[in-house]
Amino acid sequence: MSESIIYAFIFDGRGGARAITREEIDLWKPEQGVLWVHVDYSHSDTRSWLSAFASREDITSLDDLAVAALLAEETRPRAAAHNGGLLMALRGVNMNPNADPEDMVSVRIFADANHIISSRKRRLLSMDDVVGRFARGEGPCSSAEFVALLCERLVSRMAGPIEEAEDCVDLLEESLLTTPRARLRNQLSDLRRQAISLRRYLAPQREALNWILSERVAWFDNDARATVRESGDRLAQYIETLDSVRERAAVTQEELVNQISEESNARMYVLSIVSAIFLPLGFATGLLGVNVGGIPGADNQQAFMLFVGMLIGVAVLMLVYFRYKRWL
Repeated sequence: MSESIIYAFIFDGRGGARAITREEIDLWKPEQGVLWVHVDYSHSDTRSWLSAFASREDITSLDDLAVAALLAEETRPRAAAHNGGLLMALRGVNMNPNADPEDMVSVRIFADANHIISSRKRRLLSMDDVVGRFARGEGPCSSAEFVALLCERLVSRMAGPIEEAEDCVDLLEESLLTTPRARLRNQLSDLRRQAISLRRYLAPQREALNWILSERVAWFDNDARATVRESGDRLAQYIETLDSVRERAAVTQEELVNQISEESNARMYVLSIVSAIFLPLGFATGLLGVNVGGIPGADNQQAFMLFVGMLIGVAVLMLVYFRYKRWL
């Protein structure tokens, strides 16, 4: 098998498939069964192999435009009918080790009634799910079933990260009063960023599934359409959940900011009351502390105690006044 070809199968039409080599791909004929070839588009040999495969006389739907789409570096989820087949670019959550789920992995697919060509750069576990079904005899029997099953697996694997995000926002709402503020702010920011990143790709993916349903392709039967429709409905629910997570995280962040603001205002209020009490006291002490002659009581032994008592009396009167005005 060429390094550019990750794996290749011929469907047996009963839910199983037979793995084949590069040489067997070259000898494949449509009457042998549906051919599926999964390639790494970043490999240097992929372009030449795809071009050679598309130039075969029995391959008429795979043209230069489809080859270019399979090799595109950057893609947005989309689907369209092309030469009697379906040309799709879909995305799945990144479940690879040490990867962020919102760093979604893209897969490009061209499928017609007789063959399927898919390409990727990073491993996509949804594709491995399809291969695993072949081993159990539960895989797709046709190209339409393959497309429907792949859409279903892509959407199903999105459930884990989305449910984790929902559980995380529940936990953050409950720990609003117990978690340290700096840590809580960071967690809320990360959660909102994850929700926004996931939704960025899920919304156009939902449109891509709708496009698959709207395209009139003869080999794409009603059962496959029903499966894709169900996947689209689940995806719409996930998008609504992400919107809810994002809004709840924003509300929690606003509540956190309000709590911090209220605490700061309370501290500033106490400082303002203290400053208001000591303002006249500071004025009196400053006035009597000037270094000039004629200061009252300078020669009286009791003047200091009388002055201190006067300051205490002024402070008490101000406290009573603040209490009367309900400022305390």
